[in-house]
Amino acid sequence: MGAGFYIVMLAQFFSALADNALLIAAIYILQQSGASEQAPLLKFFFTISYVVLAAFVGAFADSMPKGRVMFISNTIKVFGCALMLFNVHPLLAYGIVGLGAAAYSPAKYGILTEMLPHSKLVVANGWIEGLTVGAIILGTLLGGMLIRPDLAAAVVGWGVPGLDASVASVAHVAMFLVVGLYAAAAIFNLYVPETGVDHKPLKSNPLFLIHEFAHCVTLLWRDKLGQISLAVTTLFWGAGATLQFIVLKWAEHNLELKLSAATNLQGVVAVGVAVGSILAAKMITMRRSPSVIPLGIAMGIVVNVMIFVHDYYLAMALMVLIGGLAGFFVVPMNALLQHRGHVLMGAGHSIAVQNFNENISILAMTGLYYLLLRWNVDIRIVIALFGLFVAGSMYLIKRRHEANQREFDSVSLLEDKRH
Repeated sequence: MGAGFYIVMLAQFFSALADNALLIAAIYILQQSGASEQAPLLKFFFTISYVVLAAFVGAFADSMPKGRVMFISNTIKVFGCALMLFNVHPLLAYGIVGLGAAAYSPAKYGILTEMLPHSKLVVANGWIEGLTVGAIILGTLLGGMLIRPDLAAAVVGWGVPGLDASVASVAHVAMFLVVGLYAAAAIFNLYVPETGVDHKPLKSNPLFLIHEFAHCVTLLWRDKLGQISLAVTTLFWGAGATLQFIVLKWAEHNLELKLSAATNLQGVVAVGVAVGSILAAKMITMRRSPSVIPLGIAMGIVVNVMIFVHDYYLAMALMVLIGGLAGFFVVPMNALLQHRGHVLMGAGHSIAVQNFNENISILAMTGLYYLLLRWNVDIRIVIALFGLFVAGSMYLIKRRHEANQREFDSVSLLEDKRH
């Protein structure tokens, strides 16, 4: 793959590690302030930048070397995280971190299409998703550790500059360490090599950028392969973000676990995603990527089993299975979407379109979950509705792909080297 690819992977690992540790720490801060019901809104504030700035971040990512874009983005994340050290409300601070993440994503994925031929994109996505999931596992577990008072006291006892015992709370120690992770990611970004791809000058007229972005959205949704892969990934990321919070609430209700212990189950889901991602990278070619759609239906059905599980170890096994199904079907579809987007409009623009749609899904699904919590809907009913929605939506996507294929064998495009 080349040294540059592995540098990108390291930068992504540390950035994702920090993102996930920060989420758990921010949930803890809300709980301590008596606002635990606001936890799903963290995702809302984090992802709003992806939607609002979608017309601009893709063009920004394509206007300069991707490594420089990633460095700027991680610097913004450092600033947002540091605000929590000064007791800024977690929703606002996490929203600023989301601003950095929105700018980071088109560069992170876009650089893969610049570095590698499309024949290696499924493998590359297996790498990046596998490492990202590894970071999710470790970041979630790290976040659970960082909110333990005994660990915070130990860190303060090390005499770390800036962590005076008289002012360093558990939350302060957690934020201090997460800032260090973001800083490490930014340092790796400085060593990402240029790919030699020509960069498009950033247009100064925002209306032009909005018009151009709207054209790209339409173009990708009209493409017979693009629309299917975009629909799958849009549903996956909305469902995945919501499932993060459902698992925590379910662990509290069915397994009687506290937050620091419930994060272990989130980590186990990520283990399953990692395994599924690796298997998909080895077994599924770009040509066969649409064949994984039925696994999305299966995942939605299996989620309903959560309702009946009260044993901790059985819950762990179930989380691995759900994660495995998710990882196996999303990696090939993500690679397919990247390839079609790169062909149709360029890497940065296509990833921005993908982020726009996926994060509208996250906003809608986490927002609905927040309302269900406010209305005191039983978590078992929430899980049933969630699982049936995922399975039903994936079934409709499968039917649409089959209809597209009857009209025109769009998958055959992947065999044409010009595409």
